[in-house]
Amino acid sequence: MENYVYIENNLKSLTEEISSLAEKEGRSVTLVSVTKSGTDEELIALCRAGASDVGENRPQELVRRGALLSEQGLSPRLHEIGNLQRNKVKYIIDRVALIHSLDSEPLAAEIDRQAKRVGRRVPVLIEINSGREEAKGGIMPECAEKFAEAVRKYENLSLSGVMTMGPALDKEEELRPYFRLTKEIFDNLKAKGYFEGDGILSMGMSDSYRVAIEEGSTLVRVGRRLFSKE
Repeated sequence: MENYVYIENNLKSLTEEISSLAEKEGRSVTLVSVTKSGTDEELIALCRAGASDVGENRPQELVRRGALLSEQGLSPRLHEIGNLQRNKVKYIIDRVALIHSLDSEPLAAEIDRQAKRVGRRVPVLIEINSGREEAKGGIMPECAEKFAEAVRKYENLSLSGVMTMGPALDKEEELRPYFRLTKEIFDNLKAKGYFEGDGILSMGMSDSYRVAIEEGSTLVRVGRRLFSKE
């Protein structure tokens, strides 16, 4: 039987580092553990070690792994963090805690329709294409407020904040302008009352969470570091 103590140690050290960074900035930061690089057994070990939020890129894995964890008596909040196709919404709608990648009105309409079917309001984040990359999803920065206005009209959506990926760059520091731009969009929408609650700013991954927290992130999505055996 494999020993998963490295999972416990990785989660503990990462959580402590994020808490320290967040304390310096005067806010709390949620860690979403991205598990695509981990096995099912590692995922179970991670949740047993205390991971309370789990992010999946693929809807079918969110469903499958959500059921797997439930069988083990584990119930972390499940996040859909990848590109979401409209025909996949129905599979996750009754179990997802937060959808991070809302980037079109047809997708908003489908989430709303499926949420109404199961009798719940689903929290969503607007994905911002901060790097203006044609190959990536997301709303262009200048269109964010107009899109937020459209999303707010759907009764079964809870507009909870914004998310960005940022471009793939060699150095963490190079992402700072993209995070700063997204924070400006977040602040503008929050000030105008678009969000329910305090608002969530989801930005920062394994190679960029430190800079993201410095630039205002309230939620980071970290994966590889949690499963490293080094």
